[in-house]
Amino acid sequence: MTLKKTTLLLIALQLMFNLTAQTQEKAPEPAAIMIPVGGNGWLASNAKAEIKTSGLQNWTDKNDVVTIYFRTEAAGSVALSLRLKVPEGTSRISMTALGTTLVAESSSKQMADVKFGNITVKQAGYIKVELRGISKSGNVFAEISDLLASGAALTAGAAYVKNNEGNYFYWGHRGPSVHLNYDIPKTAVNSIEWFYNEITVPKGEDKIGTYYMANGFSGGYFGMQVNSTNERRVLFSIWSPFETDDPKSIPDSMKIVLLKKGSKTRTGEFGNEGSGGQSFMVYPWEAGKTYAFLTRAQPNAAKKTTIYTSYFKDTQSADWILVASFERPQSAVYLKGLYSFLENFAPNTGDLSRRGDYKNQWAVDSDGKWYEITKAKFTADATARINYRKDYAGGTDGTSFYLKNCGFFSDFVSIGTLFERKSAGKPHPLIDFTKLP
Repeated sequence: MTLKKTTLLLIALQLMFNLTAQTQEKAPEPAAIMIPVGGNGWLASNAKAEIKTSGLQNWTDKNDVVTIYFRTEAAGSVALSLRLKVPEGTSRISMTALGTTLVAESSSKQMADVKFGNITVKQAGYIKVELRGISKSGNVFAEISDLLASGAALTAGAAYVKNNEGNYFYWGHRGPSVHLNYDIPKTAVNSIEWFYNEITVPKGEDKIGTYYMANGFSGGYFGMQVNSTNERRVLFSIWSPFETDDPKSIPDSMKIVLLKKGSKTRTGEFGNEGSGGQSFMVYPWEAGKTYAFLTRAQPNAAKKTTIYTSYFKDTQSADWILVASFERPQSAVYLKGLYSFLENFAPNTGDLSRRGDYKNQWAVDSDGKWYEITKAKFTADATARINYRKDYAGGTDGTSFYLKNCGFFSDFVSIGTLFERKSAGKPHPLIDFTKLP
């Protein structure tokens, strides 16, 4: 090969190498994401500042810490900025995430993107971003609408509440609800008359706003709640077949009829998430103790109705407590679609994790045959499925199933996972159905 041809070949190879290197260097990073403070921000209950749909407002107190959560699906660098304005003077704000504290100063009177700097994400999971006011010469530190994030850690996506369409700032703050859908033997699936379940709430997991639902079925649900610091309830509700969120609009022919109730049970109607008949009793259940739930369905083909009755007790007690008995029109079916769920109904506690242990499930068919239920499918609500919150989990723990949600923990369990708990290895509960109240 001549010197001239050799030189031309080397030049061509060098050009190819440079082009490849430039292509690799210029591989685009994912676009910056805008994380609305209105749907992803949190304040302590005693804070003076407010988080509204538009974002953070009235941030005047230096002691108020603003917390924003989002989840990355990869490791790498993340550049963080805030979209904010400072109505008066100049403010200095610190941002702390994954052990790194960044500081920026702004005096922008219009909404502007203020860069804070980079953090390093070592593994996929939730990132907690804390904002603190350092100094201000005006009345407020800043009004903040969004946290902006960009970088390699976002190449596989991110989980956060993206907008308020469908009122998701509210639902996002409540957090994801999770369910156990029980596997009933095919030979009995259309004839289950009784369903028995137990729940233990581990100590420290009884957060305000939690509903530990034990006995769910196609027409209603039954479980226990933490309603406030000094009130807890056992709740049993039946949906009307008339679809509405306003119970007053239900025609008389489709109303849920109360047949009987326990001496301490209060009854009424409910709305907003479907409508129907509701019953509850204030009951001081305790974390660490185990409680039993028993529900019966009595279909009446001639009337085309079903009578649903639920009972409750501490497993250490011999006596069942009647909660209520309702008649539901346009049904005439046994218990179908048996499931349990864990739900937070208090938006201001959606940053706290909670867990329930569901155990010793049994179904009894119309012939009196008992079936131990050891299999369940894990599912979650729309907030989880839309990838706005990913702090949800479930599984088995020996002879128990468990459900866990909220609190922005990182180890989630895939929706649709099948669980199988160990058999309790003992006979079914001894219940004299003829002596129930």
